[in-house]
Amino acid sequence: MVEEGALLWEPSPEVIRDAKITRFASWLGRPGADYEELWRWSVDAPEEFWGSIWDYFAVEGDRGEGPVLRGTMPDARWFEGSALNYAENALRGDPARPAVISRDESGARRTLTYGELAGEVARVRAGLARLGVTRGDRVAAYLPNTPEALIAFLATASLGAVWSSCSPDFGAASVVDRFTQITPKVLIAVGGYTYNGRYFDRSAVVADIAAALPGLVATVVVGTPSWDELRAEEAAPAFERVPFGHPLWVVYSSGTTGLPKPIVHGHGGIVLEHLKALSFHQDLGEGDVFFWYTTTGWMMWNYLAGGLLVGAAVVLYDGSATHPGPDALWRLAAEEGVTYFGTGAPYIVASMRAELVPSGLGRLRGVGSTGSPLPPEGFAWLHDVLPGVPLGSFSGGTDVCTGFVGAVPLLPVRAGVIPCRCLGALVESYDPEGVAVVGEVGELVVTRPMPSMPVMFWNDPGGRRYQESYFADYPGVWRHGDWIKILPDGSCVIYGRSDSTLNRGGVRMGTSEFYRVVERFPEIEDSLVIDTGRLGQEGRLLLYVSMAEGGSLTGELVKRLKEALRGELSPRHVPNEVLQVPGIPRTLSGKKLEVPVRKILLGTPVEQAANAGAMANPEVLAHFVP
Repeated sequence: MVEEGALLWEPSPEVIRDAKITRFASWLGRPGADYEELWRWSVDAPEEFWGSIWDYFAVEGDRGEGPVLRGTMPDARWFEGSALNYAENALRGDPARPAVISRDESGARRTLTYGELAGEVARVRAGLARLGVTRGDRVAAYLPNTPEALIAFLATASLGAVWSSCSPDFGAASVVDRFTQITPKVLIAVGGYTYNGRYFDRSAVVADIAAALPGLVATVVVGTPSWDELRAEEAAPAFERVPFGHPLWVVYSSGTTGLPKPIVHGHGGIVLEHLKALSFHQDLGEGDVFFWYTTTGWMMWNYLAGGLLVGAAVVLYDGSATHPGPDALWRLAAEEGVTYFGTGAPYIVASMRAELVPSGLGRLRGVGSTGSPLPPEGFAWLHDVLPGVPLGSFSGGTDVCTGFVGAVPLLPVRAGVIPCRCLGALVESYDPEGVAVVGEVGELVVTRPMPSMPVMFWNDPGGRRYQESYFADYPGVWRHGDWIKILPDGSCVIYGRSDSTLNRGGVRMGTSEFYRVVERFPEIEDSLVIDTGRLGQEGRLLLYVSMAEGGSLTGELVKRLKEALRGELSPRHVPNEVLQVPGIPRTLSGKKLEVPVRKILLGTPVEQAANAGAMANPEVLAHFVP
């Protein structure tokens, strides 16, 4: 095993000198400031910090005369009196510079400069306006990760209309659950998509979605005359400047249980947050080639689009991460000269298990990991095969469309440890009494507002659902739903969702450390651990495993699993039963469905416990019914 906290990478004096956050510190009049000093100022003086972000990046718009921040959570208001537009800021890059590189499984490639992208956005903007789309109207998209999705999003934003997207692997019911909440005026879709070498016809699904949306005035299908007509007329770029908190897009909670929450982010909050995060934590700017493996149904697509705000070229990939082989994404990065490579933690673990050795990545300056905790072995593998390339593990979520905790070029990388709390994010770990603790596992909370927190949930009069989602446990304090341990130096470790945490004999245990041991066994492809205990009543600890090709769950393997869990973690980690299943249920973005499976084990019907349309493999749920 790799020791948690083992030092893997340290920034050289040259890396620190050239880092964009170092230039920012000098601009602030704080040359030589270390990261902890900058972070502490950013959370102690949020008005100064976020005001400096607007000024440093010369945000296009009218900052207005109002205060930077008024009020506290959940009613904080930012930059009152200001006006700006996300698309205007995203499209201000040098017209001759690359803006978009698009690839698919077949290797087909398209590119757009900033000038060409702005021209396409202007065309689609004019087409949407002809359909009657105006400020505040919703445009929904059922699209893969292609230039058309990015163009349509920017065109929507440029009008002051509101964007919302799902990827075409979502089922009709799941899409309808989302889009009927926001009543879009226009639906932009595809008739089909290719994944893992197979074509999937979605024309019937598109028809079903359109029929279920009241108030829809048009359905536009990319690759047909309706799309050609939408973008038929040349037009000059134009941007409707809107108030700071005006809705930019609606994204959704995972929708694994109940109706997905329609989370609304504002133009201003996203512009400032993504400028800060991408510049100072990912260290991105002009000349960079930014890739993150995602679909339009995951908030990382929205984050990837933010690369335009800092002048980078964004790489849009449509397809499977492992087709035609497990190294597909690494080869893509080599061929396109990617400088920052982002993916989900499961892909890094899969690459490690496949013993890949990525090559041809001479331009690569950083790797990002998110979606679930990455075990220390994943950190160590990456730094073995890509020596000198720092790994940035980030944790945040759809709720804020960014990371609360992550990496920064000024700090070293240690196995299994996230280096810092991000600028402007006052993250703390609360014990059961709501007291901040250091060096102990507790609830991840945010105790001061951030501008990218939701401006509201759609159709939530009085904000009741919004407040219940984040502020019910600690009034005025955002509870995120993750377990976190903050270390004395400000770094931290994420242990998974707090609502799926194991509780054995009064000791709380995160699921990520459990998976780290189990999934090291080569016979095991994937795993899920569930504690069936209820409040005041200890239940059973069940370990479900899906086997690697050719593997089988033998008594000897069960014995070795239990011995490893006992020896490497504790006797409390030894499961009551180890059960084989054909697959571990995951969302379309790759997250394990721990909470829904627990509900199924406690008697909730499968159809009520999880939304099949939001899952990558809903067929496996039946194997968890007791």
